[in-house]
Amino acid sequence: MTARRQDYYLDELKVGDRFESGGYTFTESSIIDFAFAYDPQPFHIDADAARKSNYGGLIASGFHTLSVAFRLIYQTGFIRSASMGGPGMDELRWLKPVAVGDTIRSVGEVREIAPSKSKPDRGILKFHLTALNQRDEAVMTVTFIILVKRKRGA
Repeated sequence: MTARRQDYYLDELKVGDRFESGGYTFTESSIIDFAFAYDPQPFHIDADAARKSNYGGLIASGFHTLSVAFRLIYQTGFIRSASMGGPGMDELRWLKPVAVGDTIRSVGEVREIAPSKSKPDRGILKFHLTALNQRDEAVMTVTFIILVKRKRGA
């Protein structure tokens, strides 16, 4: 079942809780602007070179896709007040290219919850995120490891 409320704390979540975002459409200018700043490979910044590449056209940087997918799930507000940042992520996979005009949305699922043994006011949440395009094809997956405040236990 998809969780509908916003702003959960660690001890209010359970394994299997799901959250889904709205969408974001990648434009040519957003792809090029991001890539010029952070991933200036020809198939991200040059439409002519991209047409001649194995992609057949301009595609978004995977880092751009990751950033947008994270922003989209964060904007759902599911841990807005409780997030304390995160020590990393696991299993990042870019499964399909994201092209100009593609719209992605993020679907996240709680996979693990581990209250801290030494700091009872927090714990670790493992949150699996899938970015889906407008055809419901997975274009990226990642597992975020997030430090989250607890409501009880402090």
